[in-house]
Amino acid sequence: MVDKEAVRRSYDELGASYGAQRDSGGVRALDALLDSADPDRVLDAGCGPGTPVLGRLDEATAAVGLDVSRAQLEIAAGDVPGAALAQGDMTRLPFAADSFDAVVAYWSLIHVPLVEHPAVLAEFARVLRPGGRALVCEGREAWTGENPDWLDSGVGMAWEMAGAEATREDLRTVGFSVEREWGAADSLDEDDEAEPWVFIEARLER
Repeated sequence: MVDKEAVRRSYDELGASYGAQRDSGGVRALDALLDSADPDRVLDAGCGPGTPVLGRLDEATAAVGLDVSRAQLEIAAGDVPGAALAQGDMTRLPFAADSFDAVVAYWSLIHVPLVEHPAVLAEFARVLRPGGRALVCEGREAWTGENPDWLDSGVGMAWEMAGAEATREDLRTVGFSVEREWGAADSLDEDDEAEPWVFIEARLER
């Protein structure tokens, strides 16, 4: 099972080396969301160093990033100075209800214990305005695992992926309707022709 405190420590230890290798796959899903929804205020939940989401938002969009890692937020503050940043847990977002037009979770839900995935998606529903959009990255298939030497850094990392089918169901349960999906390759995987990731866009039905 994922230990969220261990994940936080790992991202603190990785520091800038993580941002240098962070996968930017799925940007077409982000661009499609931004083009169609034209959100005024976007939350990047699990923003890391600010890429690819915060750095891709234009000046007209209020960008807010949240992450558990203080070190990653410090990097984001330097790289994306126009974004508002907060340290926190995705299961208890430190924002008022109806605060955002869109919430994006890139490579972040997969570091939360499976039993807490529904709570994260319920928090996304809470902070979104009626009709708001969520864009969630998940493994196409369910998988749980860890790597004691992730990115050849000597730092361990752990993941718990619910898979696309379970994530769709969790989104519907908390009030979303699934609208679009995109497959994505993993730039950290040697088999870059595969698409092990899925980006799911869902609309809040209230």
